[in-house]
Amino acid sequence: MYTQIDLMRKLLFTIGIISSSSTLLFAQYTDIRVVKEVKVKNKGVVVSAHPLASEAGTLVMNEGGNAFDASIATQYALAVVYPQAGNIGGGGFMVATTADGKKLSLDYRETAPAKAHKDMYIDKKGNANTDLSQYGWLAVGVPGSVAGLYKMHKYAKLPMEKLIQPAIDLAEKGFAITQAEANLLNSTKKSFLSNNKNATVFVKDTDWKEGDILVQKDLAETLRRIQKEGLKGFYEGKTADLIVAEMKRGNGIITHNDLKNYKVKSRTPITFNYKGNEVVTMPLPSSGGILLAQMLTMTDFVGLKDKQINSPEAVQLMVEAERRAYADRAEYMGDPDFIQDKTAMLISTDYLKKRFANYNPNLATPSKDVGKIINPGKESTQTTHISILDKEGNAVSVTTTLNGYYGSKTVVSGAGFFLNNEMDDFSIKPGVPNMYGAVGGEANAIAPNKRMLSSMVPTIVLKDNKPYIVVGTPGGTTIPTSVFQAIVDVIDFGTNTNIAVNAPKFHHQWLPETVAVEKGFPEYTIKELEKKNYKFERRDKIGRVEMIVVDTNGNYHAVADGRGDDSVSMEK
Repeated sequence: MYTQIDLMRKLLFTIGIISSSSTLLFAQYTDIRVVKEVKVKNKGVVVSAHPLASEAGTLVMNEGGNAFDASIATQYALAVVYPQAGNIGGGGFMVATTADGKKLSLDYRETAPAKAHKDMYIDKKGNANTDLSQYGWLAVGVPGSVAGLYKMHKYAKLPMEKLIQPAIDLAEKGFAITQAEANLLNSTKKSFLSNNKNATVFVKDTDWKEGDILVQKDLAETLRRIQKEGLKGFYEGKTADLIVAEMKRGNGIITHNDLKNYKVKSRTPITFNYKGNEVVTMPLPSSGGILLAQMLTMTDFVGLKDKQINSPEAVQLMVEAERRAYADRAEYMGDPDFIQDKTAMLISTDYLKKRFANYNPNLATPSKDVGKIINPGKESTQTTHISILDKEGNAVSVTTTLNGYYGSKTVVSGAGFFLNNEMDDFSIKPGVPNMYGAVGGEANAIAPNKRMLSSMVPTIVLKDNKPYIVVGTPGGTTIPTSVFQAIVDVIDFGTNTNIAVNAPKFHHQWLPETVAVEKGFPEYTIKELEKKNYKFERRDKIGRVEMIVVDTNGNYHAVADGRGDDSVSMEK
């Protein structure tokens, strides 16, 4: 097991490159610093949303673990130190490539409870009650994260008990929260009070502030049960009893049978060629892999040669590809176990050539010519991503989520973890957008035991059958477009990893009819595209990309997004 001092190693702060000879110093866990960029060779690297979670991953690498061990340890640690999205009460997707050539994808997405039905969020007047699908007990899907981590363990080296221990220590001893975490806890206090019947450790009489220590004793005990009892420590026994009891406090419908019957799906990843590289990405029920294939393929019909990053010509081409892909998302995509899977058609060259035939470089394509018009809605963003590459060449890309910040805002009393609000990712009423502004049709309608459609797109790009890019991001419906741009930046524009991660992003999801652009996006590009009838919406942040790129000399360039407290850690 690991000591507390091991867990709380101080990270040297840098805005540049940390060489492989750098030494990590020991210090109090109240003095955590963030590493944004690492260049290293013959050592594993982990990139995640929190420095302590990234450190948990490399700690198990130091003990002989591989990328899968690191992924498990990092995800459990994120459930403690990044509770707004890291979780054991949610779900996720994994895409991985192994050193011996296997291509893997795991679907541990949440499922609708057996008592769920198509009209469960429709009121007597026939209107969608989105409060019920976004807040509290009825918004919760059956969690898949713990089952997913146990399925992932098939490819790991170390005992699961060892991989959970860092998270237990962090929950038991506590950790210092950042200013961003304090702000988010304070701004969500009202929702915590509204959606919990019992007190939680996330609410104090006074405001949270930077440096406050968050201790989660109940969560530590839950993790110990999982550590000792395996899957039964979550899906049966005391933890399951606590989840069902929490459901009964509100209007939740998850039962013991729902928990006991949850199954992870091993799926065949989507693979396709882009500029001589093999892209390995997530299939349905993630829409992200299909969208990524569509956007890259349609963009390549015209090509980005002689175009510059975030130039009017490049942005228009990429935006039009984004719009068509998201219109297809609304019409065709859902759980492949419940609908006809049209992936092969949707990513075929013949189909996409027809789809992109009405592209006009002189004018924005009218939305009615892209897809059926449906009223737009509000957009939000959250999730968390981990990119890992070990010294053996195993690559793991994982995106995991509670859906919104802190999910349903409901904590399982006595167990100490947040439950997701993933039911909102269904089309609760065809044509009514979810919290991310995404519209959907019958393909993503609610049904018992069905998986809801997702935008998450953990992705690995191979060059000569070896990892070249490991990438992913949080961001709701902005996930596919952010990954799309990061890949294009590296492969087409030849940028370094730092620029690919931190350059201002843009996003168009067909509806609403606006191009969202991030702070710092070129005003010249905006003005030029406004002349072509594009409308723009300015946002503070889009995405939080975690990326590793391998150069021709075998160096790993790992970059954590500068938009948050994200951090890189490397093996000793």
